[in-house]
Amino acid sequence: MGIRSYRPYTPGTRQGTVSDFAEITRGEPEKSLVEFKHRPKGRNNRGVITSRRRGGGHKQLYRIIDFRRDKRNIPAKVATIEYDPNRNARIALLYYQDGEKRYILHPDKLAVGTTVISGPEAPIEIGNALPLKNIPLGTNVHNVELIPGRGGQIVRAAGATAQVVAKEGDYVTLKLPSTEVRMIRRDCYATIGQVGNLEHRNLSLGKAGRNRHRGRRPKVRGSVMNPVDHPHGGGEGRAPIGRSGPVTPWGKPALGAKTRKKKKQSSALIVRRRRKTSKRGRGGRQS
Repeated sequence: MGIRSYRPYTPGTRQGTVSDFAEITRGEPEKSLVEFKHRPKGRNNRGVITSRRRGGGHKQLYRIIDFRRDKRNIPAKVATIEYDPNRNARIALLYYQDGEKRYILHPDKLAVGTTVISGPEAPIEIGNALPLKNIPLGTNVHNVELIPGRGGQIVRAAGATAQVVAKEGDYVTLKLPSTEVRMIRRDCYATIGQVGNLEHRNLSLGKAGRNRHRGRRPKVRGSVMNPVDHPHGGGEGRAPIGRSGPVTPWGKPALGAKTRKKKKQSSALIVRRRRKTSKRGRGGRQS
C-alpha cells in the first residue's frame, strides 16, 4: 500500500491523504458473502441515543469474514484482495478446493495465487492458521482466538501483529500490539503474519466531511456547553471545568480513569499490563 496526496486546490485536498489502493485486485464484493447491514446511528431498540456522535455516512454492505478458519486441512487459493468498508484492513477472497468461498483478513505480503491452509499440521507460512501450541517462538501472528473455536477476537486491525514469546503448560504467552503481555490457551488458533494495509495509520482525513462519510458526527467539547448539558459547562468566558478532573456527561471520571473490573477472571492471565499513556490535565481535551 502507498499513500497518495493531491494538489492543494482546496483546504481539504491540501491536508488530506488517501490510500492508493494498489493492492486491490477487485472492485465488487462476492455476492454470496455479503449481507444487509443495519445502521443503528448510535440508538438502541427504543430509538434513544446511547452512543453519541454517530449517524449519517455512506451505505455499506457487510462482508462475512471467516475469523474461525475452521475448514481444516483443505487448501485454498487466494483469488482476490478487496477493500472492506467495515474495517481498516483489506480482505482476501479464498477459493477452497471443495468449491467453497470465504473471506479472511489479508495478511501483509500475501499475494494473489498463493495457497493457504488451516490445521494443526499446516506449514509456518503467511496466511496459514494453526493452534498456538504448534507455532514457534518469535513468530508474528494475528486474528488470535481467546476461546478455542470462537474465532479470532484480537489483533485484527490494519498493521497489527502479536508475537509468541513463551510456552508453558496449557498456555502460550503473547506480546500484543498494545505492549500488553498475556497468556492464551494453547489450543486457540492464530494466523501467521501481520495484518496488511500497514500505512493506514499514516493517513490524514484532511477535512471533517470525510469523517461524516464514515458515519461520525461532530464532537462538541463539554466546556462550551451549558451546565444543564454537561458537568464541564457554564461559567463566564473561558472557564475551567470546575472539578478535580475531567468527567463524562454523566459525571464519571474520564481521560485516564480505569474502568476495568477489579475482580475480572481474565486478569490472572495478564502477565504485564499495557504501557500507560500520558494523562491529559485540565488544559487538555475534555469529553
